[in-house]
Amino acid sequence: MKLEIISKKESEFGKAVEHLKSELATLRTGRANASLVEHLEIEYYGAKTPLIQVAQITVPEPRMIVIQPYDKNSLKDIEKAVQGSNLGINPVNDGNFIRLTIPQMTEERRKEVVKMVSQMAEKARVSVRNIREEIWKEIQRQEKAGKISEDGLRSGKDDLQKIVDKKNEEIKKIAETKEKEVMTI
Repeated sequence: MKLEIISKKESEFGKAVEHLKSELATLRTGRANASLVEHLEIEYYGAKTPLIQVAQITVPEPRMIVIQPYDKNSLKDIEKAVQGSNLGINPVNDGNFIRLTIPQMTEERRKEVVKMVSQMAEKARVSVRNIREEIWKEIQRQEKAGKISEDGLRSGKDDLQKIVDKKNEEIKKIAETKEKEVMTI
């Protein structure tokens, strides 16, 4: 039987993994992906708004992203946001939509991206460890307060470690998949 504290906090482990996935999706890998630009902040009628809310984003070719704003008056703002981002892509504005051509990655850039993937994966593992530590302290507090037995303490520790191992393995697989994607494009 899993301890209540572990059941309550288990979703936090999933959030750490999901955060890693969303961060990795924003990395430029040489292949077009709408997630590269959909969260760029656009100055839209005086408010910062995610690009996905003001434009349709499509990927018509493997190395091209097309952004078609719902309001043509926002083309310049979208162009400015893309130029100001750290994507290193020059937007082409034709008056109706913006085209982004993803350049081929150099070997040096691929290695940089792989290092970034490793750093992001390590941050996710640190998050998982921090969550484990928080839960473990709570289990120990409950044991000292007499709410759980010594056997409950041991089984709680084992259950917690199984979850942590599973999440770390998931993080490892996600990072390896992304590294392989970066190196083979």
